[in-house]
Amino acid sequence: MSVPIGIDAHRWVTRDGCRTVLVIVHTIVSCQRLLDVIDLVESDHRVQLMFTVAPDIFNRGVEEYLQELGALVVPWPQAVRERFDLALAASYGGLSEIHAPLVVMAHGAGHGKTTRPPDRGGPIAHEPPVYGLGAQHLMRGGRVLPTALVLAHESEREILRRQCPAALPVALVAGDICYDRLIRSLPQRAQYRRAIRVGDAERLVVVSSTWGRDGSFGATQDLLPRLMNDLPGDRFRVAALLHPAVWAHGRRQVRAWTSDCRAAGLILPEPTEDWRALVAAADYLIGDYGSVTAYAAAAGVPSLRLDTEWSRRCVPGTAQELVGQGASRLRLGEPLEPQLRDAHPLDAGAIAARLTSYPGKAGERLRRLLYRLLGLTQPGKHRRVAPVPVP
Repeated sequence: MSVPIGIDAHRWVTRDGCRTVLVIVHTIVSCQRLLDVIDLVESDHRVQLMFTVAPDIFNRGVEEYLQELGALVVPWPQAVRERFDLALAASYGGLSEIHAPLVVMAHGAGHGKTTRPPDRGGPIAHEPPVYGLGAQHLMRGGRVLPTALVLAHESEREILRRQCPAALPVALVAGDICYDRLIRSLPQRAQYRRAIRVGDAERLVVVSSTWGRDGSFGATQDLLPRLMNDLPGDRFRVAALLHPAVWAHGRRQVRAWTSDCRAAGLILPEPTEDWRALVAAADYLIGDYGSVTAYAAAAGVPSLRLDTEWSRRCVPGTAQELVGQGASRLRLGEPLEPQLRDAHPLDAGAIAARLTSYPGKAGERLRRLLYRLLGLTQPGKHRRVAPVPVP
């Protein structure tokens, strides 16, 4: 790439003197989180954004997604040889190679999951490390990588104090912009339902699955067929929100595995579709320990949980743990419709209070941080975060 960065870029650019921001995209999930954040600065005429695809096991499809977004993509080998005024990331691979002040944030519902144990065995930690807050992610060669580590909740400071105290000085509790956009989207529920062709008299059941053998799609392979067979088609619609890493099996394969259910009316959004529209449209959610289940419960959606590794994977004191304790367990051996009718909203306020320390304020706090690191004054009055697009 020779423009807008490169040794001779000043000869070819139309707007000169822009602050350069590199958006480091590891996966589709991390990209979706970063899109919420870059919206805070992207329209500023003094800022030039560009993206790069960082090394990650689950980065398949990211390049195509960025092309669909119309993003300017810097090849990774060039990105690690250039200097930028700021870099943003929501995962960790390759960050030590970046030459820029670095803002790092979670790509899920806070730092609510423990690190997956290795398959090859070894000693089991008394306190499983919390993913994203350990020195193995945040430090290289004795140096803290982030210039700013964005946390969603004050409780995460204590975890950081135990796992990587050297990173405490760069930690900033900003709240959860993903939660804020979901709540902002709830008034558009009727528009989302019309877009996915769910009638006023129909109940929408959303099944959420994280990736891996212990997610709902991997562990309960008869769940979707059971829902399609057992729920009356004139009163219920079913949608499946599969973590983008599930699609690492291949788009054709995932669609083949769900072909019978889709023929019966299953709604299966593409992994790049914004899942929050379906959560806002849902009447019920059936989920595992993944972030979507916690967000849905915090939005007041009546939720049922699948019995898949809740206690082992959820960090104590988090929204995920609270949902696991409060949601009724779906019993696959019993009729499903009565269980849905008995499903109830959890205490959305209590769950939200564990998701974010600054509800409705994440955009404002993040924007202030980004402009401070860019060395620019904030233009005008901060606007509210926008609802997610109608699918």
